[in-house]
Amino acid sequence: MRTIAVRYIIPLFCLGLLLTGCKDKEYAIPAPENAFQNDCIKRTLGPNVAGLNIEFAYAIALPATRGKIVSAQVEASIAGEAATYLEHRSYYTNGSGEDVGIAIGDPSSNEGNVTRVNFIKDTNAVTLRYFYAIPRSAQGKEVRFTFSAKSSTGETVSYSMGPYAVSRMDMVLDLPVKNGDACFISVADMAVYTEKEASANPDKIDLVYLHRAITGVTFGHALVSPGANAEYLPDVVLPPGVNKITKVRKTWNLRDFHLARLQYGIYIDDLDFEQLDMNGSPDYVLNLKSEAGTWVETADGKYRAYIYMNKVDDAKKSATISMKRYTLK
Repeated sequence: MRTIAVRYIIPLFCLGLLLTGCKDKEYAIPAPENAFQNDCIKRTLGPNVAGLNIEFAYAIALPATRGKIVSAQVEASIAGEAATYLEHRSYYTNGSGEDVGIAIGDPSSNEGNVTRVNFIKDTNAVTLRYFYAIPRSAQGKEVRFTFSAKSSTGETVSYSMGPYAVSRMDMVLDLPVKNGDACFISVADMAVYTEKEASANPDKIDLVYLHRAITGVTFGHALVSPGANAEYLPDVVLPPGVNKITKVRKTWNLRDFHLARLQYGIYIDDLDFEQLDMNGSPDYVLNLKSEAGTWVETADGKYRAYIYMNKVDDAKKSATISMKRYTLK
């Protein structure tokens, strides 16, 4: 009898439990809460870099029987740049997938760390976008946000977001470089200089942009250290004192989203610069194409950078570059 129980009854009992456990539960539409409610999501991805925005969507709702929304605000732990704002329009997505905004209040105002919108329409449910313009004063720190709203009855709700680390990186976009003209690149200043300007700032020049079409040599668009062998700077006359040897390394398929602004979801972050090993890197890179990039370490070891080639023009011997820079010391 014990054998029969072990062989047949116990397995059937277990199977019954299993079938019971797998039975689907019927879905029920949640009952709306009779309460003033709010919720928030962060919309932006990647590292938080000074000069860029951190974007949020803040949703607020309350039943009509509990009044209407009269104001909404966001308090940041570090005041954002003047461009920081809270949308005064509530957005919904139409059937074509387009965001459509409906004004519910006056444009927001900034008072210190607080950004506020006062409502001018009877509103019981909105989703407002908040754009925090990251200030340089936040670099290397963490920032937090408190979203809150007030109803016509004096009731309030709030929602905390963060903390979010702000990168130590600096970034500059779309610098034009041109062979024989604006061709002297300063990582320290994140700028491009002409020969005259380079003569006035010789200690700031880390790279020379040039373009050459040499028979039998694949040269093209190049970034070369001023102190590199002269064969990599053909027909280049350097201003006095421009002679640094900068480590550079070419790379492909690293289309940082902030620099490239293309569809690739790749981001260079602080850690990439910290872990970068530039030992043995050359002092020149040749044959750069659009969407190529170059890791850089300055001669004094103070800065590392990533220079991205947004576009190149063979005929005009020019290019557009963007740069992320990390300060090591």
